[in-house]
Amino acid sequence: MVSRSNQTLNNLWDVTVVKMAAMLVEESIYNLIPLCPLKPSKGPRYVSALNPYVKCTMQQAKSQWKTIGPPKVLVPSPKDFLQKHSKEPKLPKRGKDQTGKKTPKLSVPCRTDHPVMGIQSKKNFINTNAANVIMGVAKKPVPFSVDRYQGDKFPLETSGLVPKYRKKKDYGVTPKYVLRRTEEAKRAQEAYDAYVKKTLREKAMKRLSDEEREELLDGLKENWEQVHKAFQSLSVEIDTLPKKLNKERLELQMKQLEHDINNIEKHKVIYIANK
Repeated sequence: MVSRSNQTLNNLWDVTVVKMAAMLVEESIYNLIPLCPLKPSKGPRYVSALNPYVKCTMQQAKSQWKTIGPPKVLVPSPKDFLQKHSKEPKLPKRGKDQTGKKTPKLSVPCRTDHPVMGIQSKKNFINTNAANVIMGVAKKPVPFSVDRYQGDKFPLETSGLVPKYRKKKDYGVTPKYVLRRTEEAKRAQEAYDAYVKKTLREKAMKRLSDEEREELLDGLKENWEQVHKAFQSLSVEIDTLPKKLNKERLELQMKQLEHDINNIEKHKVIYIANK
């Protein structure tokens, strides 16, 4: 007991001393001087032991042509400067004709040629011209059209008043391309009509026979019996959500089956659409 009381006193004394020291520290005038924050000293820089191996590998993988350009570029000579008309296309020099044929002479006389002198003709051009005019066929006058009383006229052929298009051989005949397009449109319409008839024939209503109707009615009633049996097997107390959902599902199935059975019993003739 004495040792325990001494230990308790010692603990109280220690706490008191710590509190007094904290109070003295807070009330000290030296606490008003701002202290410089101590920066943690950096450790030595990390250097990988595989640095030489990596450098050697990168140097082997790099090529001198994979940089901006070749390491050494030839400097152009000062004598190879750009000259005038140096970039214009130049025609090749004309060589000798390989076929050996001489080029034909020009019809224009040369400067050194002299005209032939002293040639005289005994032809009477006056009588010849008069005979040509007398024996020649007279020209037909060009038809004109006058549209004003002052005498304004213009050629009749280009005026559109001459029915020259009506006198053509193919006037009033249907062009071949129109006949071809009409035939193509007719074939397309026939193919479309055949497709429509085939589609309507496939989608025609099918009548259900009496045997099939009775078989369908028996199957619906059998399904209703199975669903009703499952509904009767439900527990009396429905206290969970799955039980409630199962009950609602069975009720919906029974209602749908009853609706289908009533429709089939009500109608003796039933048609089914082909999809």
